[in-house]
Amino acid sequence: MNVYEKIGLQRVINASGRMTYLGVSTLSDEVAQAAVAGGQSYVVISELIDRAGELISAHTGAEDSCVTCSASAGIAIAMAGLISRGRRSALEKLPLSEGLPNKVILQKGHSVDFGAPITTIMRLGGAVPVEAGNANLVYPSEIEDAIDDDTVCLFYCKSHHCVQKGMVSLEEMIEIAHRHGLPIVVDAAAEEDLRGYVAMGADLIIYSGAKAIEATTSGFITGKKEYISWCKAQYQGIGRAMKVGKEQIMGLVAALDRYDSLDHEKQAEENLRTVEWLNGEINKIPYCHARLVMDEAGRKIYRSKLTFDAECGMTAEEIDRKLQSGNPSVHTRPNQLSLGVMLLDVRPLVPGDKELIVEKLRGIMSGNR
Repeated sequence: MNVYEKIGLQRVINASGRMTYLGVSTLSDEVAQAAVAGGQSYVVISELIDRAGELISAHTGAEDSCVTCSASAGIAIAMAGLISRGRRSALEKLPLSEGLPNKVILQKGHSVDFGAPITTIMRLGGAVPVEAGNANLVYPSEIEDAIDDDTVCLFYCKSHHCVQKGMVSLEEMIEIAHRHGLPIVVDAAAEEDLRGYVAMGADLIIYSGAKAIEATTSGFITGKKEYISWCKAQYQGIGRAMKVGKEQIMGLVAALDRYDSLDHEKQAEENLRTVEWLNGEINKIPYCHARLVMDEAGRKIYRSKLTFDAECGMTAEEIDRKLQSGNPSVHTRPNQLSLGVMLLDVRPLVPGDKELIVEKLRGIMSGNR
């Protein structure tokens, strides 16, 4: 019985991925110990933020970094930093930004909802989002035509939530931004490459600590030193409402050290073997068909893609609801259920979970549950 079952909640089997609504990820012992140790001592928080920025930047190759309480907070703080340019007279007025360059241009296919609309998070920092192009096709000229004297930056969202086809590439977005003398901000919340976007020339890149890195609930902005200084200044403005604790910071620092020491190729191979085992067992269940697929956004993540024969008498959405009912509650990736597709992400599974998924799915198909 885990700690949540002890307070009367269901046991959750997470086959959805590192999702916020399921608590994102679990902590290793070393990360948990670092967080506990951080919480048991005092420190000057501003000094800790600066030192953490140095330590984070050693992992990203950037000039400096600003720790945040989450990736979404990083988006709001980055917007506020670029709009206020760190000036107290401006940051004290945010999110009201009238009279300041405050327009942020993003592609319409990147205007996503990841549990909250990304445009809402931008507005928290005083930004006025401007969506360029159409949901399935954006031309570079449409990005350039949207730029005016009130534009503060371009924004690129690297996520499976986004439309993957017909969008202007990040390389071209960087070129457009810099040709117009503008910074570009990249939302790389769940990305596994901590150095690639800095090396490409992006000015501010935002990561979640709790997703790929498996840290405490946290995030960070990494990039150009001047812009990062403007972001840090927001802790005397809107950032105060989304401040990050010392225990979160120490857990993040420990998780980054651990992340760099991991054999990511070996992890990917283990995930592949788990998916292959699941597919083999699921394909033995009547009406079920499972095959291997890769992550939509190009990450080296393997998943199981399930479809169901109409003869089973249930839609994928109905099967998903049955998987979630009872104890344990199995959660799959929901984004393609309306298309009749169920996706299983095996990365969060703990020993025994994959067998329980097969058992529960077999019971649903046999009509026993």
